[in-house]
Amino acid sequence: MSDQNDDPYGEAGEPEGAAPDPEADAAAERRRIRNRRRWRLAVRAGSFALTAGIVFVALLVFVTIPKIQREMDMGPTSALAVTVLNADGEEIGSRGGSTAPVVPLAELPPYLVKAFVATEDRRFYSHWGIDLRGIARAAWVNLRSGGLVEGGSTITQQLAKNLYLDSDRTLWRKAQEALIAVWLESHMTKDEILTLYLNRVYMGAGNYGVDAAAHYYFGKSARDVSLAEAAVLAGLPKAPSRFAPTNDLALAQARANQVLDRLVDNGDLTPAEVADARAHPAQVAERDKRDGPQYFVDWVVSQVQTLLPDAHGRLTVRTTLDTKRQSAAEEAMRAVFKGDAAKRDIGQGAMIALAPDGAVLALVGGRSYLQSQFNRATQAERQPGSAFKPVVYLAALEQGLNPSTEIEDSPVALGEWAPQNATRRYAGTVTLTEALARSINSVAVKLGERVGVTAIANAAQRLGITSHIQDNLSIALGSSEVTLLELTSAYSTFGNAGRHFAPYGIVEITSSDGQSLYTHQSAPTQAIDEGHAREMTYMLRHVVTEGTGLRAALPDRLAAGKTGTSQDNRDAWFIGYTGNEVAGVWFGNDDNTPMKNVSGGNFAALAWHNYMMASQAGVPPAPLPGAEGDIPVAENGGGGSAAKGFLSQLADLFAVAPRAEPAHVEQGSTGWGSGFRRGGETLQPGGGKPR
Repeated sequence: MSDQNDDPYGEAGEPEGAAPDPEADAAAERRRIRNRRRWRLAVRAGSFALTAGIVFVALLVFVTIPKIQREMDMGPTSALAVTVLNADGEEIGSRGGSTAPVVPLAELPPYLVKAFVATEDRRFYSHWGIDLRGIARAAWVNLRSGGLVEGGSTITQQLAKNLYLDSDRTLWRKAQEALIAVWLESHMTKDEILTLYLNRVYMGAGNYGVDAAAHYYFGKSARDVSLAEAAVLAGLPKAPSRFAPTNDLALAQARANQVLDRLVDNGDLTPAEVADARAHPAQVAERDKRDGPQYFVDWVVSQVQTLLPDAHGRLTVRTTLDTKRQSAAEEAMRAVFKGDAAKRDIGQGAMIALAPDGAVLALVGGRSYLQSQFNRATQAERQPGSAFKPVVYLAALEQGLNPSTEIEDSPVALGEWAPQNATRRYAGTVTLTEALARSINSVAVKLGERVGVTAIANAAQRLGITSHIQDNLSIALGSSEVTLLELTSAYSTFGNAGRHFAPYGIVEITSSDGQSLYTHQSAPTQAIDEGHAREMTYMLRHVVTEGTGLRAALPDRLAAGKTGTSQDNRDAWFIGYTGNEVAGVWFGNDDNTPMKNVSGGNFAALAWHNYMMASQAGVPPAPLPGAEGDIPVAENGGGGSAAKGFLSQLADLFAVAPRAEPAHVEQGSTGWGSGFRRGGETLQPGGGKPR
């Protein structure tokens, strides 16, 4: 047999005489159709992507380039720069555009220029606006570190972003940044770009450009900075607030050492040349008294952005800040920190003073603005302790009680919560005036239980307190956190015949061409009854004359106020007012650690007294309605007077007397018992000794 006969499949690899396989042919045809469809879809997708890319680039060019051309001559119009003036028209600060005159590149120390280039864009003189190698290197470094350690933006890209773009992190903005960077490189020399960058880069604390920053941080021109100071400045653009030497000098110095490392690695300087800068790191220059109002300036600028969210360009803001009172507030707080503050573990403090119409006259937001820009007068929410009790007493007056109403000072327990008086002693029957003057906790809790949490929260809201009020009875002892500004503003209502004026610091905002963009208009609300306001002043006057606020008493005028101390002496408050103004003081620690025997009745009341003595010097005393017992009887009979008849007093006694049900109090006491109107409140365990 031949070989061919021995192979049953023949040359085609199929059995001789085999019939075609329709299923295989159909499957092959389906595969060909699918491949053709995939190819057509790929072509269409590619064509669409190409078209979209062309449209995107064209739109990007037509939108961005004209904008750059317009702004190259007139500057970035979207930037907001605010100059703040006090009540006398004197400049006290600026934000958003504090720039010095342009310093030419040739006038800057070579090591300052090299420090910025080495830190921000080491290949600045070799790329065309976008550094692909730098982007790849940054991506690799970030990948190895598992986080964002290094950025890939060039100095030209940073300049494009700082001058012409917002801070949105979108694909459109990044594309604009790249396009502007390339455009800048094609229209300016490298030295021109670097000059513009060094004179416009944001350097923290409202300063733009190296010269403005050098003056602010070191008290000298950028022309005169040392290598150590230059290294600090070059380290700022990455995180201006974090690395600012006025915020954290040690961190700024550590960042400066990294800049010195870059200079050595780049071959710009030798290890010997940077040795002295390492051995003698930069120090912050002593600041003048203009730093005192900077907390106020920050607060005012935030208000500008709220009032005029679309504002741009240079604005001038005339404010309410009183130079004399601001100095008095700073000195009163400074005296505490120069005294026993360290021994008593007092880390921070704040003070604010308001005119009767709500104008902020003085504001101290912390111990040192250079060390911390956090504003404890307007931002910190802290437990007010007994400084909140006037809100509870007001709610009680509104439900028919009066300053002469008698109530039992005795132990009280509500479930697991058994708050005690600070002295651990109980006085028996006392009037509301006596209870508030002596800051008796048991009476405040009983009043809170009588009127209910809802009524207390409602009263607080009408007084201008906007912070959330907790839904439990511990608020009667000041457990619900508030800011110093809102609590001080609340007290002003008592001295204002029941009218509440919202606190404000801005009188007028004008544009660079003198156009008035905003003028403040006072719009008071009748928050509480005038009779109740006088009754509150009458009782708070007794706090100062015979109660916990004795250290706040003024020799030449009537004053009223209340002390407050939170649990474990973590917060110390005094809020008080005369007929001329209201002021609030707070002491505590940012980490909420306890102080040593610091209460509202000692340090806070004394600081308030010292402020008022300086603030009110030479100012004729204004009337303080209600302070001397001039309390009219409210039309509904709820306000009452200090000289109520016997039958009226008897009715009050029956109204607040304990019920006959078994009392849930400590053994052997004659407490308030289960006759409390629970009102559905959720009572939380706790308590402490606010006073």
